Order: sequence, then structure tokens, then C-alpha cells
Amino acid sequence: MRTKNTDYISAIEKFVSSYLDDTGVSPTIREISDGTGLTKSTVADYVAYMRESGILDGDGSHRSLVTKKDKSTRQQTLRVPVLGAVSCGVPKLAEENIEEYVRLPVALFGRGSFYLLRANGDSMIEAGIDDGDLVLIRQQSTAEEGQIVVALMEDEATLKRFYPEPENGIIRLHPENHTMEDIIVTDCIIQGVAVKVLKDLE
Repeated sequence: MRTKNTDYISAIEKFVSSYLDDTGVSPTIREISDGTGLTKSTVADYVAYMRESGILDGDGSHRSLVTKKDKSTRQQTLRVPVLGAVSCGVPKLAEENIEEYVRLPVALFGRGSFYLLRANGDSMIEAGIDDGDLVLIRQQSTAEEGQIVVALMEDEATLKRFYPEPENGIIRLHPENHTMEDIIVTDCIIQGVAVKVLKDLE
């Protein structure tokens, strides 16, 4: 077998890793070719060699290719999207544009469907949630009394403590700021429950 070009190996490995980080899926041979400037036949040849050598892993199925390092990281972490701001004051339109993705350790938070929202306002400061904090939300449609939830009212979302009062036909969304009053609604949609406040991602 001819000696492989280490620059090609490095370029393919780097592209596969960055593509995974950016999109959450593995690239195809065509996408690696487009991203590295190598021909598809060259990429296919090098990918086969890199899999045999243990540099890349994958079972040969569509979009199964990962680097050895990425495979270990993906097994130990969850890829979580950072969405827009959620109001901790007056309810504000929920922004569901993904700002970026981060990886969080499975050992700390477990597996499940999570997202991060950026707190906006000061109505939850007495719960330790300050303006600009990232709040890790476990995506679910139900909540227990007293939990901090992302509540959607029509097209506006807010982060508050959840106190249903079925006997009165209302839901009380309670701010953790003694200067503010409860928000009283007859209905809302629970979009998730707060799990953890992250002051930064460093």
C-alpha cells in the first residue's frame, strides 16, 4: 500500500470533526470532498484507510462517520442547543433561533431532551437566576407544583414558578422577586422545566 499523505488525513479528520460540531450529523463522502477540495475517490480511499487504522469510526452506513475523539465525547456528553432569550419579567415573544450548540456532561444531567435559554430580566433573581444567565431546560409538557417552568401563553414565553389552582380554574405563575406580582392565567403550555442555572459555559 502506498504511503498516505498525512496532510490529507489531517484535513479529512478536521473536517469530519468540525462538521459534526456544526451540524450534529456526520458528513458524507461528497461533503468531505467539497469541504476539503479532494476528489470523491481520494476521500473514499482515505476514509477506508482511516477506518482501518482506527482514526475514524463508523459502520459504513449513511452518516455514521466519526473521529475516535468525537465518538468518546459523544458517548459522554449531550449536544444541547442554545436558544434565544426567555423573559424573567414581562412575558416576551419566545425566540426559537438557535444561537449555538454546546456539549454538557451526561453524568451531571442524565439523558433526555434539553435546551438552554438565556434569561432576560430580574423577576427570578431570588431563585438565583440573573439577567443573562443560561438556564438548562428539560423539554417536557407537564410540571409539578412549585417547579420553575417555561410557560407559553399564546406566542409569549416566560420563566416562572408553576402553581396550578384547578379549584379556581387558574394557573399562578410566580416570580421569584418580592417586588413583582404573580401572573394569573387560565391556561398555558408547559414547554419545559428548569434543571440548572449556568452562569457561564467556560
